[in-house]
Amino acid sequence: MRLVQVTIPSGKRETILGALDEEDVDYVVSDETSSREYAAIAYVPLPTNAVEPVLEALRDAGLDDDAYTVVLEANTVVSRRFEELEERYAGEEDEDRIAREELTSTASSMAPSPRTYVVMTVVSALIATAGLLLDSPAVVVGSMVIAPLVGPAMAASVGTVVNDRELFVRGVRYQLGGLVLAVVTAALFALVVRYAHLIPPLDDITSVGQIRERLAPDFLSLAVALGAGVAGALSLTSGVSTALVGVMIAVALIPPAATVGIGAAWGAPLVTLGSGVLLAVNVLSINLAALSVLWYAGYRPERWFRRGAARSATLKRIGVLVVAILVLSAFLGGVTLDSFSRATTEERIRTTAASVVEEAEGSVGVDLRVLDVQVDYTNTALFRKANRVVVTVGVPPGETVSGMADRLDARLDGAAGHDIETEVRYVGTEGG
Repeated sequence: MRLVQVTIPSGKRETILGALDEEDVDYVVSDETSSREYAAIAYVPLPTNAVEPVLEALRDAGLDDDAYTVVLEANTVVSRRFEELEERYAGEEDEDRIAREELTSTASSMAPSPRTYVVMTVVSALIATAGLLLDSPAVVVGSMVIAPLVGPAMAASVGTVVNDRELFVRGVRYQLGGLVLAVVTAALFALVVRYAHLIPPLDDITSVGQIRERLAPDFLSLAVALGAGVAGALSLTSGVSTALVGVMIAVALIPPAATVGIGAAWGAPLVTLGSGVLLAVNVLSINLAALSVLWYAGYRPERWFRRGAARSATLKRIGVLVVAILVLSAFLGGVTLDSFSRATTEERIRTTAASVVEEAEGSVGVDLRVLDVQVDYTNTALFRKANRVVVTVGVPPGETVSGMADRLDARLDGAAGHDIETEVRYVGTEGG
């Protein structure tokens, strides 16, 4: 529910009140004596989704932008006639849909001041970098809570659909500047951590689980980003808090940005490439989803002659985002195919190793068990191939099986489809 306060210009009182009567809404009018410019103030309680059509009717009646229009959230309105008004507007459109003016104001206020935005982005990037290097999911999540990235993403989308160029440019500038700042902050902090020996030496940064997760983005990453964008736009259009949605958007942006910086600090181009593609796909997908939801929800510029320009700008920007995502999706597709191929190959290797050990058990009459099969891969961003397999075999204490390594190596080469290094380790196990 909303309480709309409208200052009625001198000479337009009857016209404005007549428009309210035509809309069949209740209102209270008080005379304005502080200025000759305004004759009265009307107080109009309305259902949330009725604000926009009523304001449009008032503009058609002569209410211009110079008049003050204040929209306040009303927690409770006790009136039988108001209940009837709610029922009348309930079937017309989404009951939670806020007015265009409220949407624009909310989106504009979501982007903090430059100083606050810079400080919060730097702090969140520092915490994310520390969490990634410590392999601590809890710390990484903490960095997402304070990241101020939801506001700029929503501002850019709202600015597009309502044809507010200043709001759009501000949103884009904040997004690009924030992500670049996060990457640079992460890189500098990671350099300090590395050369000040604040953590144990890491020859291979990809050995850290939290970092390895963000090196090979697949199509599921695209789904996460699109979902975050849709949730952000829906929370904005319904006028509810976007705090939790902001965390979801930060999930898609802050850790990958920090990983890009870590890859640069460690001189690992494959880390920077993989996480950089993930970051780019996520930010584009969030903007595409939010922009599409807002346009589908019916938000347009206030004046009809600007709606053509807004439609053109929206379609053009959606087209650019879609093309960019499709180009980057080639990388995502390669990663998805690579993941499937590696999983299939690894399953063949494990099955073949178990089969060879079972055959050896029957020929030597010794109780043998496969305890573990470890598959190592080449260190490439895409199309990683198995290059080494370590098979741990459980045998009775003091027993060994001659020729096991050669048999495994020959069969595992066939399972992998190329020559790989095979190592067999024997571990004494008790029977039973």
